[in-house]
Amino acid sequence: MKKRIALLAVAATVGAVLVHTGGTAVAHGSMVWPGSRTYLCYEDGRAGGGGGDLQPTNPACAAAVAQGGKQPLWDWFGNLISNAAGRHREIIPDGNLCGPTTKFAAYNLARSDWPVTQVQANSTVTFRYNAWAPHPGTWDQYVTRDGYDPSQPLKWSDLESVPFDSVTNPPLANGEYSWQARLPNKTGRHIIYSLWQRSDSPEAFYSCSDVVFGGGNNNGDTTAPSAPGTPVASNVTSNSVKLDWSAATDNVGVTSYTVYRGTQAVATTSSTSATITGLSADTQYSFTVVAKDSAGNTSPASSSVTVRTASGGGGDPTGSCEVSYSRPSSWSGGFTANVAVKNTGTSAVNAWQLVWDFPSGQQLSQAWSSTITVANGKATATGASYNANLAPGATASFGFNATTTSTPADPTSFTLNGSVCAIR
Repeated sequence: MKKRIALLAVAATVGAVLVHTGGTAVAHGSMVWPGSRTYLCYEDGRAGGGGGDLQPTNPACAAAVAQGGKQPLWDWFGNLISNAAGRHREIIPDGNLCGPTTKFAAYNLARSDWPVTQVQANSTVTFRYNAWAPHPGTWDQYVTRDGYDPSQPLKWSDLESVPFDSVTNPPLANGEYSWQARLPNKTGRHIIYSLWQRSDSPEAFYSCSDVVFGGGNNNGDTTAPSAPGTPVASNVTSNSVKLDWSAATDNVGVTSYTVYRGTQAVATTSSTSATITGLSADTQYSFTVVAKDSAGNTSPASSSVTVRTASGGGGDPTGSCEVSYSRPSSWSGGFTANVAVKNTGTSAVNAWQLVWDFPSGQQLSQAWSSTITVANGKATATGASYNANLAPGATASFGFNATTTSTPADPTSFTLNGSVCAIR
């Protein structure tokens, strides 16, 4: 009996430890491009540990571990103050900006050998911020002043007085926030300092990203951007269509996107959206997007989207599709949805894409009989191999599970390859 009691005590202790570890895992995020000190040191530790324990080989990362241990690296996404409430300069003293709490204090070390990210001055880039637990709020990005000395502790006066970039509630997809920003005109080594102040809580997050700004040439950059996301069509008329896509990523920064109709370039933009005009009525078109970086490297083409323009009169095509949307089950914090899309037109819809609004409080967790991506507040479902094409009168059915922070509301509009669908 004594042995059984002892074993139960050990099991209870292990259970308590597991619960505590699970609680730690809900910390909230950090900059992953350009990488923060905690994130890049974590990645350096993973590489040095060969997939087991964290063993940083970068000298600054190793010094931080020697001073503060490895737990800050395991929790690289948790560099926060829970009651900041916008009082950053009031509660964080000079020299503590990169690690404002005791746990992360080692990441304030004044060294010039922290891992760095090469960036291009004046280029448009895509910032990426990991989201372990999504929250609404505003991100402000500052850069150090000209003449900043990395061998000295970072002070508030070392930062430019205003942020060069600010964004509220950026798009969230695949566990990351991402948004485009224009980098400042700097040269040499600097710090990009990111402040994320939640709007639903006084909690705020901090990260220091060490960067080296290049000049106007390619600085040996031969790495092409990744392919942009598949374009999503909307606002289809008899002679135009609006296309939106998720951003490409690049080791330095994406500067522009080119939209192709077949093999012909029809638009170039620095944003992730373009309206294509001059199209013919009741005609099917295929569009792809290619990204370009500041060194002139071009990405692979995105997957294509096929769109049929309206038959005339400049309005949206209607009556060519019908959607049934239902939620057979809901629970606290989530729901299941079933969707059926029917081609009610007289022509086949090949490589179908169904698009609807996906509120920021919802997060996709699972899908079946289709592939669903979420970006810029829109969900896009594409057919599986066995139901990707819809003949006239055919129906494709699919479903998904999602988490939600509020009572879910049924979508009020759907578009199938750019055509507005009836809802039944």
